[in-house]
Amino acid sequence: MTDRSKLIWVYLFSTLFIAFNSILIVNNYLWGALLPVIIFVLLLYFVSLDKILLLITFLTPLAVNIQRPEMGIAISLPTEPLMIGVLVVFFVKLLHEGKYDLVILRNTLTIAVLFNLTWIFFTSLTSEIPIVSFKYLISRLWFVIPFYFFAILLFKKYSNIKLFIWLYVIPFLGIILYTMYKHSLRGFDEESGHWVMTPFYNDHTVYGALICLFIPLLIGFTINRRFSNSTRIVSFSVLLVFLLALILSYSRAAWISLAVAMVVFIIVILKIRFRWVILSIGLFIGIFYTFQQQILDRLEKNKQDSSANFIEHVQSIYNISSDASNLERINRWQSAIRMFNERPFWGWGPGTYQFLYAPFQMSKEKTIISTNAGDLGNAHSEYIGPLAETGILGMLSMLAIFSLSVYYGLRIYKRTDDGEIKIISLAIVVGLVSYYVHGFLNNFLDTDKASVPVWGFIAILIALNLYHNNKGVVKNVINQEALHVK
Repeated sequence: MTDRSKLIWVYLFSTLFIAFNSILIVNNYLWGALLPVIIFVLLLYFVSLDKILLLITFLTPLAVNIQRPEMGIAISLPTEPLMIGVLVVFFVKLLHEGKYDLVILRNTLTIAVLFNLTWIFFTSLTSEIPIVSFKYLISRLWFVIPFYFFAILLFKKYSNIKLFIWLYVIPFLGIILYTMYKHSLRGFDEESGHWVMTPFYNDHTVYGALICLFIPLLIGFTINRRFSNSTRIVSFSVLLVFLLALILSYSRAAWISLAVAMVVFIIVILKIRFRWVILSIGLFIGIFYTFQQQILDRLEKNKQDSSANFIEHVQSIYNISSDASNLERINRWQSAIRMFNERPFWGWGPGTYQFLYAPFQMSKEKTIISTNAGDLGNAHSEYIGPLAETGILGMLSMLAIFSLSVYYGLRIYKRTDDGEIKIISLAIVVGLVSYYVHGFLNNFLDTDKASVPVWGFIAILIALNLYHNNKGVVKNVINQEALHVK
């Protein structure tokens, strides 16, 4: 095709589009203006799938959850449709090319992830509500396949690791500033602090959990001497905003999780041996069981409810006598354990807890916010929820994934001589630990807001372990291997 003929085709298609879009606008249909963007995105799926993954990362903090309960539909726009596209294209390319990096598939953590997905499939077959469970399985696939299996290939190129982190942090910073502005209009009171981050984040718990996830990385970027002074100053400024946002989130679970993560950080930095950590945990558990009655009596005397006063709000963390939020969480856990006791192996089916737990509640454990309608969330735990829904193997597989990610992260930190990789690996481990601790009190891995960074961070650790963990590694030599993700 000559240059003249190419120019003719460009003018022809441009004229047709302008005419077509003009007709739509005259008839009050404005969606036609999005056609060039849609076409461009569709082309990226076939020529540069890695750009789609990075685009999804950037859009995730900005995405809005759309629910239509009467139709049984809940989807996060625009991210989840884009993830479905990545899932489909990835499988098509896998079937067409017939190959995937076997080093990834042989990795112990990958085996744990595959086992977890397989077990979710089997428990969906035995589910009390199969349609709910298979929908849950499909949604888990469009989180895990793009942001674990494909993301590992993306992170073969070392620069994509930092790019991935900043592509989430930058829009998240915008949402935080938006939230703080809305909060300021209400005097930064505790009650409005629970919802001012909507519609971008459902409530203050997931908002606080994800702030904690990124704080260690922002600290790492601030102290990384390989970065320019301007980059370190920007990182420090963003860190201060995140810390202020964490305080104003009034999320007690987030505060606890970050505190525990910082303890892990201190243990690693001071090189305290693992056996001493285990002995300390065992001693703590032993003391608790020995004096559990006295401890419970002490906790029941605490009547401090949630408060705008920071000290009082911290005191309300261990109020198990009158704080409705704490009591309702205990109610959900007790119900989940009763469900597990009835079906300990197969569970009731992935994603079914909120529809089935009502009969397992006891009247004496119900609170003023208890419901039988199944419309106010799930088991509030990344561990007890899977225990009720997918049985003992479902919970153990999640524990294996979490534990192995920490193991690989710490192994990278100890073995590499590259200072930057040390900082990033340790920061990711500390961030993930904060989420895993938070997982005892809430669960968000069924949402894009948490799944994108959590699975992405786990993928970063595996990529660092497989491709960037040689002593004295020169990271740029691996960049050409990133062509596999195109």
